[in-house]
Amino acid sequence: MNDKSSLIPQQREGRSIDVEESVGLNSPEEAAAFFDTVCSRLLDVNKWRDIAGKISADFKLVDRKGHEIDSRAKEGDFIRVDIPGPGPKAGDGYDWVEVEQIENIANGESRNLSLRVRPAPSPLNDTPDIAHFYSPESTSTFTVTLQGNQIKAGVYDRNTKPNTSSDSLQDKVRDTAVGAAAVTAFSKIQWTNLAKGLLSQEG
Repeated sequence: MNDKSSLIPQQREGRSIDVEESVGLNSPEEAAAFFDTVCSRLLDVNKWRDIAGKISADFKLVDRKGHEIDSRAKEGDFIRVDIPGPGPKAGDGYDWVEVEQIENIANGESRNLSLRVRPAPSPLNDTPDIAHFYSPESTSTFTVTLQGNQIKAGVYDRNTKPNTSSDSLQDKVRDTAVGAAAVTAFSKIQWTNLAKGLLSQEG
């Protein structure tokens, strides 16, 4: 199944993470109906923790004024990420990413929904520092692909490296420590659980 979205940047520096999970349905018609459900789950960022399980970080969709919103993600929204442990001062205790681009493509019997996020400053204050343990070159791209009776959910981290751009020494130490650990452990586990949860047929 070809689901390498055009939204996934080339890997140039740092590390990458590829997570892919798939499920087969009884027919293309059944798969198409379930694909719509999976896409709705992907765009419902506020429920990612419920989908991924308690080991996950907590995700909240926020508008440009810093207000929590209860809707599907759209380009320009922010995602507030609450991971275990202390958050960055620049992010008011949270890590932040911006929904940079969303792409929805249909090509015959194949369909693909992709969502890419990138580390960003917090919308809660005027600090220009990136409020995330990853650098601004880092991205995460989430994809859901339908082909025939098969559905695949993928998460692709690219160019991930610790954020060292903060003016705060406390944040630099924190981002370097958390960023290094996240590349090898937490992110992989979290994205695997999210991909599996997106495809769950229980409940």
